[in-house]
Amino acid sequence: MKTVTRRRLAPAAVAAVTLAATGYVAAVDPNAPGHYPVCPFLAVSGFYCPGCGTLRAVHALAHGDPLAALDLNPLFTLTAPVLVYLWARWALAAWTGRRMSTVLARPVFAWGFVAAALLFWVARNLPAGRILAP
Repeated sequence: MKTVTRRRLAPAAVAAVTLAATGYVAAVDPNAPGHYPVCPFLAVSGFYCPGCGTLRAVHALAHGDPLAALDLNPLFTLTAPVLVYLWARWALAAWTGRRMSTVLARPVFAWGFVAAALLFWVARNLPAGRILAP
């Protein structure tokens, strides 16, 4: 019985933490200076990392502006629905006791995402890729 409860609580805990963090970012505007620390990679190197602009993108999504979020961090904005889908599949599997099976959980997709993130990282710091910068 403990295993079943723990298995069901894990997706709920992830959802609770995600909703709390999203609520905080929605309430405390990352566009206003002084509320959040500067990206350490940006501060040290002067280059954008793949995550730069994500807080502002979350803020934009929380306020119903997906186009602004896409402009701030297209990688996160396009990945977020996939993460929600994977979480929903995980929660359903945990609740029903079945194994989670989705083609997106295969290692090739994880490695593909890593490759896409690396390409995004490089591209947003090139002169031709400035449109990808936050």
